[in-house]
Amino acid sequence: MSLAKAVVLDNGSDTIKAGFAKDESPQVEFTSVVGHPKYAKLQEQADREDPLVGNGALDKRGDLDLTYPVKNSIITNWEDMETIWHYTFAQLGVSPEERPVLLTEAPFNPQVNREKTTEIMFETFHTPAMYLAPAPVLSLYASGRKDGIVLQSGFGVSYAVPISEGFALRQNVSSLDLAGTNLTDYLTKILGERGKTLTEHRLARDVKERLCYVAQDFEKEMSTAASDPSLQRSYELSDGQFVTLGDERFRCPEVLFQPSMADNSLALSPGIHQLVFESIVKCNEDIRNEMYANIVLSGGSTMFKGIAERVQKEITGLAGASPTRKVKIIAPPEPKYSAWIGGSILASLSDFQSMWISKQEYDEEGPAVVNRKCL
Repeated sequence: MSLAKAVVLDNGSDTIKAGFAKDESPQVEFTSVVGHPKYAKLQEQADREDPLVGNGALDKRGDLDLTYPVKNSIITNWEDMETIWHYTFAQLGVSPEERPVLLTEAPFNPQVNREKTTEIMFETFHTPAMYLAPAPVLSLYASGRKDGIVLQSGFGVSYAVPISEGFALRQNVSSLDLAGTNLTDYLTKILGERGKTLTEHRLARDVKERLCYVAQDFEKEMSTAASDPSLQRSYELSDGQFVTLGDERFRCPEVLFQPSMADNSLALSPGIHQLVFESIVKCNEDIRNEMYANIVLSGGSTMFKGIAERVQKEITGLAGASPTRKVKIIAPPEPKYSAWIGGSILASLSDFQSMWISKQEYDEEGPAVVNRKCL
């Protein structure tokens, strides 16, 4: 199938990343949000204009009801998702009728959602071809591997996905409904307990991303934090005031390893290191060592300083000593782009071109064709 350069769309719960096959990075990245007017007068005006999407919606959030169509990596609002896709193609300056489209999906994406995405791409956007690929598989490709386990932690959900010969072992996936947004909420909470108020979620998120890190030994770090002023870091607010963080810097991301710190209802929930261990143990014994030796971090919530070393330490402790087992963590420089980069690589491979779902195949089989062609 000879086609124009493909569009690659990574649909995250928080941000959408879009660009073209063969490129090293996405051209477009924005918050996956749509703004709907709160008031009748504004609604009349909105009816005559395009909906506000992304940062444009966030900038006017006082007058808008904001909706995020992707929840925990699953599309839940199709009308708004279509709006975001229209906006994305416009930002890229391309007509979807002229380009094949590769989209990422979660490993637990329901069949009905896969078929709905396929239907929209062909019926609404009239793309000549499309493909759905699991985000963790693409992240593994981006690291130059076909075998390994991906620890994905982004905005709303964390999961561990074992992959063998380029195929996700879906029955062995372990997941946790806790990720970046929970860390941001927890940081806001613990700062509030000390009288430090961060009024906006976006602001708290920026503080988290700039100042927080993962402790190698949480209890030891806590015991020395009070007497160690070098731990403190300050963040300048827009009004010239400063907010200073001490032990909050490592207490915040510790939630990834001890979810119950953020919510008592998560007392029995595994940490991200336990997700990986559980998934590996579910695998056939003959591929477990391959999994241990190829643990790839992916997603924005794996960008904290110290996280790779901590994950390695924890998993090594869970797995136990063995002369034949080596635990190795692969931490890409930009893990939040790993899935997109993998999609760019996959869509450009000559061997992949026969794997696209063509318009003819869609016309013959309907949306269910995605379940046959996209495994």
